Amino acid sequence: MPLLPGDLASHTLSYMKDAVTIRLDRDLARQLAQMSRRLGRTRSAVVRDALRRQLALLQFEELRQRVAPFAEAAGYLSDEEIFRDVS
Repeated sequence: MPLLPGDLASHTLSYMKDAVTIRLDRDLARQLAQMSRRLGRTRSAVVRDALRRQLALLQFEELRQRVAPFAEAAGYLSDEEIFRDVS
């Protein structure tokens, strides 16, 4: 039997044990509420997705900084040069 939107929210919470409280300014809270309504998703779900994306971006930037010296030693001066050669 398919899950209904309310069922999905309670199902999601059943395996999540950690909670984080954040404070939002009014504009950000308004944007979050509007986007949640448009997507038909909970605010928590939208925030979790945004956090996942931000963490992935930060991990990418960390990796990029670690490999930059090796790329420069190999003669690469820009991300575009690396992209060109590995694509």
